[in-house]
This record gives sequence, C-alpha cells and structure tokens, in this order.
Amino acid sequence: MNSKTLREEVFEANQALVQHGLVIFTWGNASGFNRSSGVIAIKPSGVPYAKMTPADLVLTDLDGHIIEGTLRPSSDLATHLALYSAFEGVNGIVHTHSRYATAWAQAGIEIPLLGTTHADYFRTAIPLTAPMTPAEIQSDYEKNTALVIVRRFAGLDPLDTPAVLVSGHGPFTWATSAAEAAHNAVVLEELAHIAYLTFTIKVDVEQISDTLRDKHFFRKHGPSAYYGQKA
Repeated sequence: MNSKTLREEVFEANQALVQHGLVIFTWGNASGFNRSSGVIAIKPSGVPYAKMTPADLVLTDLDGHIIEGTLRPSSDLATHLALYSAFEGVNGIVHTHSRYATAWAQAGIEIPLLGTTHADYFRTAIPLTAPMTPAEIQSDYEKNTALVIVRRFAGLDPLDTPAVLVSGHGPFTWATSAAEAAHNAVVLEELAHIAYLTFTIKVDVEQISDTLRDKHFFRKHGPSAYYGQKA
C-alpha cells in the first residue's frame, strides 16, 4: 500500500465516523498503519471533517516523526503510536466520543456480553481501563492513555476483543485496517445502546453462556469460520 492509498483509506475511515453519527464537530480520529513501510496516516488536529481532504492527513513514522504533511497531527497521535507498538496485527485505530459507549466509559462500567449480537464481534465484555492517576494525566497524557489500555489487555487477545472503554474518557476500537476499525466503532456504539436498553428492561440481566458466545464468535472468526461467502 502506497502513501496515497493509505491516506485515502484513512480519510474514508474518518468520514465513516461522521456518516454513522459517531462524531460531531472535530471530535475523534482514525488512523492507519502500513507496517511494511512503517508509515502511519492520521487525522489532522482540530480540522472539521467536512473540510478535510485526503491530502490533509498527516503521515508519521512509529516514533511520531512527521514524514509528510503541513498540519499538526491529532493530539491523540501518541496513543495511536503506542497501541500500534503494543498490539501486533493492528493496522487501524479509531477513537470517538460516541454517545452510548462514552456513557458507559463515564459510568466506569464495562459493557457486558449480553447477547449474540455482541458475541458476533467481540469475544468478551468490552473492557474498561483503570482510572488514570494524576501523574499519568499530568505527564505524557496521550501515551499513558495507551499504556492503561495495554495493561488492561494483559491476558486478552486485542484482535478477539478489538475495543476498549477508557475510564472517564471514551471508546477506542482497532482492527487489521482503518476501515475495519471504523466498522468496529459503529458496532460498538450499537452494542452500547442495546446494552443500555437491555438493562432498562431487566436490571439484573446476566451475560450469555460461554458456549453460546463462542458459537457465535467462531462462526465469523478464526480458521473454522463459516459465516458469509468464501473469498
């Protein structure tokens, strides 16, 4: 994938967030990583989505050095960089302040795995990070945001559950591409809404069984997947 193609893919991922109502004004961002070239494309900071073009995206390396672009990259760049470094196989990251997922993050509650809709995409409840400490907030805040995510995923496969709620902040999703990371962000917001509605109907609802969870997850994921058509 060349730089032009990467820019176009990441531009489309950012626009998808607008089209699906996950961002307003300049909130949120999407990035993509071409691991073979070591190039990352990310939304520029504070640029309205309606005015943004593919050429506005900023290209950096994994150390955050700007390769191409005249605009400042997203203020969340350091979070994206640290997640790319920590999560092998992740080549796209999205951050939003979508309404329902953010509400769960602000409440400090993970999104339980209540049904098969959730299990089709995520193999666990949507994890919640620990609250950041004053020291983490005051020094290298964006990088430390990624580090609390990485710590939360100790013992978890980030590609089995490609989403997280940062306590008091909001959701991040990721995938093997920017387009898929945006897709996961849309799914996550729908699941957050469904979970909210479920608890309004029955406050003590329980998560589905591991057997039902794995049946639905592995229908779509892994070597034994059989959902959809063969490529």
